[in-house]
Amino acid sequence: MPQADGMPQPPKGMSKWNGLRIGITGVRGSLGQAMARRFQEAGAEVIGLTHGTPPCHPEGPIKDWVNWSCGQEQQLKPSLCNLNILVLNHGINPQGDQSIDALDKALEVNALSTWRLLQICEQLAKNGIGPREVWINTSEAEIQPAVSPGYEVSKRLIGQLVSIRGAVRSERERSQLTLRKLVLGPFRSTLNPIGIMNADFVAGQILFQAGLGARLIVVTPNPLTFLLMPLSELGRRLYSRGLNRRDP
Repeated sequence: MPQADGMPQPPKGMSKWNGLRIGITGVRGSLGQAMARRFQEAGAEVIGLTHGTPPCHPEGPIKDWVNWSCGQEQQLKPSLCNLNILVLNHGINPQGDQSIDALDKALEVNALSTWRLLQICEQLAKNGIGPREVWINTSEAEIQPAVSPGYEVSKRLIGQLVSIRGAVRSERERSQLTLRKLVLGPFRSTLNPIGIMNADFVAGQILFQAGLGARLIVVTPNPLTFLLMPLSELGRRLYSRGLNRRDP
């Protein structure tokens, strides 16, 4: 299969993001850093949301840093109120570790913390504050094997939860907060040094597709994903809407 690195890359300067405040979780990883650079080059201010200790003297594409921990998402509310877009990009890959502790951590970091942050953003949006868009990195593992059972099940969980919310939200809720799902194939990173794509290419494609208004953003060298993922989303949407019963 040909490497995606040879594909034409979208232009880096996109005025659509100029002046916006973008919060990114998992910003210390390869993709997080690449997205931060792309947003900065497009004129946005990037806020890094990190589990680690923020640097004393911020430099590079990150203008400000905010420390947070999974399970303490409510403490991020003041910071979220000042964002235009929140990119939920944090995650872990336990590889072949299928112990109870490893599965618990994968579910907490990859799915449950993202789910709680999404709920907070929806609550803020009802009051007319906080991000107007939330981008959720769910991974190609939603529909294909990831050679890591813990990673796969946690990504499938958050992927299906986001699909349900996307299907059953009211028109008012949709106008208050836009959800974009990022379905990404293997890219080179510390967790996956043999990935086919490079992180900067993936980041550029994400911003390019989002700039076109795409809600389902797919970046992968695997052509099957471009066919299967929209079909999967359509099936989930019809299923969820068909069984949806709103409280009176």
